[in-house]
Amino acid sequence: MQLNNVETSMTKSPEEIIRAIKAAIENDEIVLPTLPEMAMKAREAAQNPDISILALSKVLENDMTISARIIKIANSPLYRSAKENKDLKAAIGRLGIATTASLVSSLAMEQMFQATTDYVDKRLRTIWNKSTEVSGIAYALCRRCTKLKPDQATLAGLIHEIGALPILTYAEDHTELFENELLLERLIEKAHPHLGSHILKQWDFPAELQQVPKGHLNLKRAHDGPADFADLVTVANLQYVREEPKHPLANVDWAEVPAFSKLGIDPSEELFEEEDLSAEMEAATAMLRA
Repeated sequence: MQLNNVETSMTKSPEEIIRAIKAAIENDEIVLPTLPEMAMKAREAAQNPDISILALSKVLENDMTISARIIKIANSPLYRSAKENKDLKAAIGRLGIATTASLVSSLAMEQMFQATTDYVDKRLRTIWNKSTEVSGIAYALCRRCTKLKPDQATLAGLIHEIGALPILTYAEDHTELFENELLLERLIEKAHPHLGSHILKQWDFPAELQQVPKGHLNLKRAHDGPADFADLVTVANLQYVREEPKHPLANVDWAEVPAFSKLGIDPSEELFEEEDLSAEMEAATAMLRA
């Protein structure tokens, strides 16, 4: 992930730097992050209509860490059946090929949230931890309120701030940004939705996931049809930031956010305090953390 040709003189405003970044994207001057190899292999395998459980297990066996976590997830409260799954083939059989591939993408994505400098590594870990929390909430809401696929809701939560990665990687090569943390925060806030959607388009993610980085921050967003992944992440993110009083979205009036009605949620009710829903959120978050 490099932003080699984008000038960031400290005399430039955030808007000027963002315009330069966007122009560099359009001119292919920015090398954006690539999807982890195991995630690509799992997705490619799952797209084969003739793929077997045995064939997919052979693909995943090349990564023992991912394989062990898939078995663990299959035996977790979210997917557990009466019989314990003791090997990878049984775990894939329990989860299904499509769900397994989606979960592999989610699990593999954690390796992208690492850096060579302590400052950036800490920031990336903070984003990853938040993303897993939002993902867990989105998963639980998806099962409760929609007919969407929960594994895709998990992925939607993880990628909602994926656009911050190239900005922070760029900061590793432009350490003057560390000295102006407000500028760096403004850059991330303003640029990550555009960069995130561009990255997901590059990865050939489904259109409904490509719109999540931009769509979840449009609190007035209205659309025809049932709730989508951007609606789920909007509500999940607002629930998450409510615990951070200083966050600019912490005091948003939920009654004015269409995503709640799309999900059939009364914003005046304490839905998120229900014991069953809270337990499901925690379990979904836990499965993303080693």
